[in-house]
Amino acid sequence: MSKRVTVIGAGTMGNGIAHVFAQAGHQVVMMDRSADALERALATIGKNMDRMVAKERISAADKDAALGRLTTSTDLAAAVGQAELVVEAATENTDLKLKIFADLDAAAPEGCILATNTSSISITKIAAATGRPERVIGMHFMNPVPVMKLVEVIRGYATSDATCQEVMELSAQLGKVPVEVNDYPGFVANRILMPMINEAILTLHEGVAGVEEIDTVMKLGMAHPMGPLQLADFIGLDVCLSILRVLHDGLGLDKYAPCPLLVNMVTAGKLGVKSGEGFYVHTRGSKELVVAPTFSK
Repeated sequence: MSKRVTVIGAGTMGNGIAHVFAQAGHQVVMMDRSADALERALATIGKNMDRMVAKERISAADKDAALGRLTTSTDLAAAVGQAELVVEAATENTDLKLKIFADLDAAAPEGCILATNTSSISITKIAAATGRPERVIGMHFMNPVPVMKLVEVIRGYATSDATCQEVMELSAQLGKVPVEVNDYPGFVANRILMPMINEAILTLHEGVAGVEEIDTVMKLGMAHPMGPLQLADFIGLDVCLSILRVLHDGLGLDKYAPCPLLVNMVTAGKLGVKSGEGFYVHTRGSKELVVAPTFSK
């Protein structure tokens, strides 16, 4: 059954979420304060769908129909006024998300589910900014959204059974595999992943091995498709740092304390793919892995 879905945020995650909902037959409004960001997001979705057509995963007619179900808006109240589901995919910043959810609660219809794509921030805390905590839930998609199958469905303290069931079913209808988890810092994915990435950075920081060596060990020895340092660049070093701080603050254990090297890199603006340099140098249009000059021998 088609739903009216609004996606808040036109960045990498937001445009991917809008893509999969539109492709699955839902009417989608993608909302962002920046008209330029919306234009870039539409271009990205079009290119990603073109690749799917070229690989014969969807037809050209499927692509045209999906894009026809997708509209954009720079006005939050207008974008959510008739929504049945809102998925927030804004920057991973607690204060920003609390403000967005307070605004969503005021603007969205009474029965609308308010979901967040947060990768670590408490669903219970976000829900407390609204008057409908039973209708607030986490839908943590993985990047790249059109490709990755997992959706972590995170129940806040007050999330109702009906809300959780509806979101689980909807996630499956998107072709994803939903996994229900409870609301603790980092949930499951990042509670396990981020300490591994942090340990890889500590291993580099302490001079145990270089960037390529660490990633090669994990790819060839542990069958990981991507090494932890390359993955950190892909996620964004600022995002990794933010999640580690949520884990450290929320669980109070030293093992979650961010490596000083990670802190320094983020402070210096070396954020990975998004800035062009992290542990590797990232050149647009090139898939070649080149270790950043700071870490090259």
